[in-house]
Amino acid sequence: MSVSLVGTFVKPVHREGHKFIAIFAGVTLILGILWTPLGVLGIALTIWCYYFFRDPERTVPMDPDLIVSPADGVVSLIGPAVPPAELGLGSAPLTRVSVFMSVFDCHVNRAPVAGEVTEVAYRPGKFLSAELDKASEENERNGIVLTMVDGTRLGVVQIAGLVARRILCEVDQGARLDRGDRFGLIRFGSRLDVYLPEGTAPRVNVGQSMISGETVLAVLGDDIAASARVE
Repeated sequence: MSVSLVGTFVKPVHREGHKFIAIFAGVTLILGILWTPLGVLGIALTIWCYYFFRDPERTVPMDPDLIVSPADGVVSLIGPAVPPAELGLGSAPLTRVSVFMSVFDCHVNRAPVAGEVTEVAYRPGKFLSAELDKASEENERNGIVLTMVDGTRLGVVQIAGLVARRILCEVDQGARLDRGDRFGLIRFGSRLDVYLPEGTAPRVNVGQSMISGETVLAVLGDDIAASARVE
């Protein structure tokens, strides 16, 4: 197998996935002993589990004004919304961009900008479908605030979904992240909300596919939305 082929199909795995892959593989072995077709199904599910927890390297753009997507998935919502109170971003609506992750997307979350983690706030809640607008308010969530060198703040909220039952945040208050650094993971299927700084409009549209750490979500200080741009 060539190096390029290995790089295409064989990806690093987030450490959170090791135990699940082992469990899936163990169950597959037992199922295969009981009945071969069940073993085949187990192999397929084990491959899916490995694929779910993949943690590939990403090519992060270098321009300091760029805000990149924190998640793989599809932009499901764009619009004004008041940030969760626990983030301390004020009571005025900010532009919120929601990225929905299906169970087939990479679920490792990355920092949209470089900055210091000045707030980490967890809030328990429901497990409604993450595609619903009200999931931002009612579902279990964990938010962080990144404060950039000029004092500009940006909020990122991990939201549990219908299937998701664990939000993993791997950074603490005071941590410093570069753009594209990993900061957490959600399993299995969920959503991330990004609250853009005032005066910054998204450069993406609803339905657009995103790659965490790579796809440009917005440019700081650019207040022209993607939908208003002339192609």
